[in-house]
Amino acid sequence: RGREVVLRVDQCLLVDGDDTLWENNIYFERAIEEFLDLLGHASLSRAELRQVLDDVERENCRVYGYGARSFVRSLHDCYERVHEVRATDDHGRAIAELGERILRQEPVLIAGVERTLAGLRTRHRLVLLTKGDHEEQAVKVERSRLGPLFERIVIVPEKTVGTYATVVEDLKADAARTWMIGNSPKSDIVPALAAGLGAVYVPHPDTWVLEHHPFPESTERLLQVDRFTDLVEHF
Repeated sequence: RGREVVLRVDQCLLVDGDDTLWENNIYFERAIEEFLDLLGHASLSRAELRQVLDDVERENCRVYGYGARSFVRSLHDCYERVHEVRATDDHGRAIAELGERILRQEPVLIAGVERTLAGLRTRHRLVLLTKGDHEEQAVKVERSRLGPLFERIVIVPEKTVGTYATVVEDLKADAARTWMIGNSPKSDIVPALAAGLGAVYVPHPDTWVLEHHPFPESTERLLQVDRFTDLVEHF
């Protein structure tokens, strides 16, 4: 995955948002730590409580999608699953505030992102392709002030093989000259490769556990870089 990619111009680069361009999951992780403090349990360890929450989120994301509002629903559902009662009024307000705090969070750009995008857009088509709640993601994009660097902003509820095929078709792009760039193996790498695109994995130390996924055993179109700024060495 560390091989060199021959520099070519006029490619279509699809770029993820959360934890690729700006910090995101660290705010959810902080909220989870506070929730686990509130949740507590006489017999379940903190790790076991977190596993319950992961299971609940995995189930809920399939039905309700992603984002802070879905996250708050999962916190309430986890509370009920663990304690077999609904959250008290005080705990309910505390859970709601965890979600509101995430929604109020101003995007913190990852180092070098803006400069790197500005350079790449002189040689390639840039499209921001982010998944999640449409309203929440649109607000993040606006607050990030990165929108003008992209030809188009595409917000989808999920990133699947079909999603990538549809996006490439809508953009009138060539899959063989299109790359998905992101930090999530599950959403950015595996389905993009399956759709015939190239994929660039930009690791983030706090990638959400539900976005982890094994890489394909071998592929000629998978590139891994250490950081976002390294993209200019390949594109």
